[in-house]
Amino acid sequence: MAARPTAVQATARALRRTVQPTARAAVAAASSSVRILASNRRYLPSSSSASLAHGRAFSTTPARSAERPARRPDFKKLDADDVAYFKSVLSSPSSLVTTIPSPDGSWQTASEDDLVGYNVDWMDKYKGNSPVLLKPKTTDEVSKILAYCYKKRIAVVPQGGNTGLVGGGVPLYDELILSTEGMNQVRAFDDVSGILTADAGCILENLSTFLHPKGYMMPLDLGAKGSCHIGGNVATNAGGLRLLRYGSLHGTVLGIEAVLPDEKGTVLSVNIPGGDGAGALRKDNTGYDLKQLFIGSEGTLGVITGVSILTPRLPSAINVAVLSVPDFKSVQTVFKETRAQLGEILSAFEFFDQEGLEMVLHHTGAKSPFETEPENGRAFYVLIETSGSNKDHDDEKLGGLLESLLENETITDGTLAQDETQVQSLWSLRESLPEAAGKMGRVYKYDLSMPVKDMYSLVEEARERFKEKGLDKDGSIKTTVGYGHIGDGNLHINIVAKDWDEKVEKVIEPWIYEATSKRNGSISAEHGVGIMKSRALHYSKTEAAIGVMQQIRRLFDPRGILMPSKYLPMESDAPFEQEKKEHVGAEQ
Repeated sequence: MAARPTAVQATARALRRTVQPTARAAVAAASSSVRILASNRRYLPSSSSASLAHGRAFSTTPARSAERPARRPDFKKLDADDVAYFKSVLSSPSSLVTTIPSPDGSWQTASEDDLVGYNVDWMDKYKGNSPVLLKPKTTDEVSKILAYCYKKRIAVVPQGGNTGLVGGGVPLYDELILSTEGMNQVRAFDDVSGILTADAGCILENLSTFLHPKGYMMPLDLGAKGSCHIGGNVATNAGGLRLLRYGSLHGTVLGIEAVLPDEKGTVLSVNIPGGDGAGALRKDNTGYDLKQLFIGSEGTLGVITGVSILTPRLPSAINVAVLSVPDFKSVQTVFKETRAQLGEILSAFEFFDQEGLEMVLHHTGAKSPFETEPENGRAFYVLIETSGSNKDHDDEKLGGLLESLLENETITDGTLAQDETQVQSLWSLRESLPEAAGKMGRVYKYDLSMPVKDMYSLVEEARERFKEKGLDKDGSIKTTVGYGHIGDGNLHINIVAKDWDEKVEKVIEPWIYEATSKRNGSISAEHGVGIMKSRALHYSKTEAAIGVMQQIRRLFDPRGILMPSKYLPMESDAPFEQEKKEHVGAEQ
């Protein structure tokens, strides 16, 4: 650190630094270059980030099956002939995993255990029973697979890292699983424009590792970054911790390559280098912006195989502070002041409640960064991150903010990270919330957006509802935790239950969607719709809007083979049945 204390360092002393005196001396002796490297680490892959790797052990408890729609009878059941075809178009034997025996021994028969990590979601909540997993390595292989599935009427579930929360990435029944994990190469990177083009199966954290030495970073950061795929991120329009600073993927994704579920397995390349027409351009105002249809489409229009994305420069100065405030109104006050005073250097503003902090401390072994207990045993906590290119400038602005909040008695306690370890430690308080909830019990996760002023009232209303229904007394619900991204009005409410329980589900749904709709909110802010919310879309979209979306879906997927029964409310099978009759008549 510099010999002369900056404003933020002086304020940090008043905020009770967690760093020990000896550590402070060591940091003070460090060179400027080391300090900058340390401050960058928040934007590097974390060695402690939880991996949701396939092959984990799953519970034998039946996964959630409430309101599961019926399997469409016109879908073909996979057999050995289908497997033989898939084997013929895949370039690697490891790209095919199936429990269907080979009549002539031309492929190895897998066990159900080999497929469990793909048939069951990571929360052990949604479960299918697909006998075939394909892991193609090229877009051409995906094209041949989808053309065949179109011809044979084989239902397909595209899957990325299987880190979703709404059951979108796993089969409902015996659909073919089409994983993108074999497509994991960086195709191109322009170090002038910062445009990265990569296969859909590239893991988000690996892309960060690739970009860092070049001075760039990914514009999104997720808790599942060690497992999630960039194609899945785009397909679900993932938000994450950096949306406040860098915006949504609708703004940063420049190009999409996707394979359509039609008779040719058409490859649609929009603004991708080497694709149709010009590639990886910041501006292209010719025709409809087709890529936008695929961002957030959850694999219902086509299988994304490639992505071009604009990456920002890696910041050279990072500050992180966690502050304690007495109530949610104070959270809003701090947010308004933070935006006003920090402006362009504000990169994250997160909040979590007292229940959330206590849950993390108890189930992860973390230590509280605060020296004082909150009055009346309750408080709210905000995490503020700044990122920029001028440390002195950023320190001065953050120092001014903290001083004003202290003088106005808006905050009651706080901690300012002084080194790399503390940056990670403070962020872990927020990022460990889902992990801690999972250790406590079965978690009903709801990802909602609404006006900031209304966010926490929903959490309080939920607790009152569970109390009225007696779910807290009988232990069915252990706790209800609220946290999220204040900057974009995104509330995460985690309802921790003893087990998956239909009685609990009926108390939560559809009440929670109705309560969100009354607050002029959305039932899905960033996690997507999947199977979990497909029948609740009317709480956020009009009948006319849903009807138009169903027309678009039929246009791209006339036989409805991609993600059946997911994403949109169930339609009549009439359009598909009519098309089937015409198809059969033509064949005859």
